[in-house]
Amino acid sequence: MTTDTSLQHKLNILTEISDRKPYKAFLYDCDGTLADNMHAHKAAYRKAAEQYGVALDTTIIDELAGWPTVLIAAEINKRYGTELPPAEFASLKSAVFFSDYINDTLPVDFVVQHLQNHVGKVRIGVVSGGSRKTVTRTLTVIGLIDRIETLVCADDTDRGKPYADPFLKAAHQLGVPPQECLVFEDGDPGVQAATAAGMDWVRIDQIG
Repeated sequence: MTTDTSLQHKLNILTEISDRKPYKAFLYDCDGTLADNMHAHKAAYRKAAEQYGVALDTTIIDELAGWPTVLIAAEINKRYGTELPPAEFASLKSAVFFSDYINDTLPVDFVVQHLQNHVGKVRIGVVSGGSRKTVTRTLTVIGLIDRIETLVCADDTDRGKPYADPFLKAAHQLGVPPQECLVFEDGDPGVQAATAAGMDWVRIDQIG
């Protein structure tokens, strides 16, 4: 649990970074950035994989953070020599997460507070590799769903992170040029996507 002192310290750093330029939009990742739920997602991946007889090492989820589940399933097949049906596996993993874990989601306090502090000052979007149903529920659980102006999820673009497409779609929907957006992420694929989109970014997991 984050102490008040630590929370304020991290919030101050994040605010200092986001104040360096006159950004017009903030685009936040969801899982691991706004929502403290990566442990739950890993558990859901492991449980879903077990139903296909795969003993999954969930460090792959950290490595591929932000990828759509269907692409993670395809990568699991490559590395494990398995034949998981990607779309079916993605549906199962989503169902397991939704039924067993999602209501226990906690906020990443300093990032959520940063978002709340900027509502009405800049445009606010969430860009996630998760399904719309899951991301919407996650944002509802942590009390942010009414604060989000645009939501770009796994099925909204042909290509997800690490490609630029999801961030460019969010910027277009908000009517803000990419160079005037700041992205908040916790994984390499998201940073690669933001960079490809011509956007500045900050890794919230590296703020201490």
